[in-house]
Amino acid sequence: MKCNFDLLTNSTCLLCTEGEEEEEEVEEEEEEVEEEEEEVEEEEEEEEEKEEGEEEVKGSTAYANMFASMLAGFMAGLAAPKIPDGEKVDFDDIHRKRMEKDLIELQSLIEAHFEKRKKEEEELLNLTDRIEKRRSERAEQMKIRAERERERQNRLAEEKARKEEEEAKKKADDDARKKMILSNLNWGKRQTEREKKRKILNDRRKELNIDHLKEEKLKAEKFDLQDKFTKQKYEVNHNEILVMSHRSKGTRSKRGLRK
Repeated sequence: MKCNFDLLTNSTCLLCTEGEEEEEEVEEEEEEVEEEEEEVEEEEEEEEEKEEGEEEVKGSTAYANMFASMLAGFMAGLAAPKIPDGEKVDFDDIHRKRMEKDLIELQSLIEAHFEKRKKEEEELLNLTDRIEKRRSERAEQMKIRAERERERQNRLAEEKARKEEEEAKKKADDDARKKMILSNLNWGKRQTEREKKRKILNDRRKELNIDHLKEEKLKAEKFDLQDKFTKQKYEVNHNEILVMSHRSKGTRSKRGLRK
């Protein structure tokens, strides 16, 4: 009986061990199946991510191409960065290149502005130099013209003085000739008192030279002469009255003495 129990127990143990081994094998197979399923799912996810990445790359590539065409139209003359097809776009690199391009354009504009400013300053300096030169030349011309005008006026004054001197000399000669003729005509005759007085007055009389006088000066001189004439006339009349009064007194005294 005991042997049978041992055999039974041993058989049951063997059955248990076999069952456990089978269960372990089943579990391992299930784990392998799960791992294969997970690998398949991971592959599917990778394929989906790859497709999404390709779509994103295509969209970003189209946007980048549009942005590059806009930049090329806005900044003509500068080469736009080439964007590779089918790869991811580095917007930082594009922004950096754009900033470099803007910086280059700004530097070129600044250089052009300073070059234009330099040319304008040079033109302004040349213009001021020409103005100063022309002003000095004009001042020199005016000085020469004034000197010539002064010389011309001096020549005219000298010519006028010479002509006046010649005319005065000619007139004096004519007067001397006339006096000589009159003296020759009246030679041998006795001059009357009236002729003597007339001769004395003619000798005293002098012609006035009024060429250098103006109208105001002539009027002032005329007024002075008229005033002097009236005073002299008054004195002459007063003296005549005194003489006549003295004469009348003298005749009266003589008559009284006679009586």
